[in-house]
Amino acid sequence: MGGSAPVAASIFVQRIVIGVGDMAVSNNTQLILSTYALGSCIAVVAYDAAVKAGGILHLMLPESAISPEKARNQPAMFADTGLPSFLNLLHGLRADRSRLRIFVTGGASMLGGNDPFRIGGRNTDATLCFLATHGYTVLRTETGGSINRTVHLELSSGGVSLKSPGANVEQSLAK
Repeated sequence: MGGSAPVAASIFVQRIVIGVGDMAVSNNTQLILSTYALGSCIAVVAYDAAVKAGGILHLMLPESAISPEKARNQPAMFADTGLPSFLNLLHGLRADRSRLRIFVTGGASMLGGNDPFRIGGRNTDATLCFLATHGYTVLRTETGGSINRTVHLELSSGGVSLKSPGANVEQSLAK
C-alpha cells in the first residue's frame, strides 16, 4: 500500500558524427564518436583509459601545402595540420602521450590499381610517420585495400568497432 514503483535507470548515449576533414574529442562517457565511409581518407582513433578521453580525426589529404588557407580554416583536412591539432585537443582533456592508445584505419585505394595520386597510401604514410616521429604508439592499423570503412569509438569503454564490407572488427583501446 502506498509503496513506490522501482525506477529504472536509463543511460542516454548520444552519437557524434565526424565528417570528412573534421575531428571531435571528448571525455563525456555518454558519447559514441563515429565516422563513416572512409575511402582514401584516414581516421585516427585515440583513447586514454585513465581519463576516459578520446577522439576521432577524419583527415582527407596528407599535406597542407596544396592549400595553406584551407589548412588554416580547416586543419583537420590534412595530416600535417590535423594531427597536431587533434593531439593538442586530447592533451587539453588530460590525455597523456604515454597512455594514449591509437588505432589508424582507412587509406584505401578507391580507384584500384589506377590511382596515379596514391592518396590513400600517402595519407597512411603521412599519418604513421607523424605519429612515430612524435613518439605516439599505434596499437593497430587497418589500412589500404580498396574497401570503405566505418569506425565508432565508445568513450565509456574505449571500445572501437570497425565495419567494412565482409568484416566487422571489435577492438578495445582501454587495455
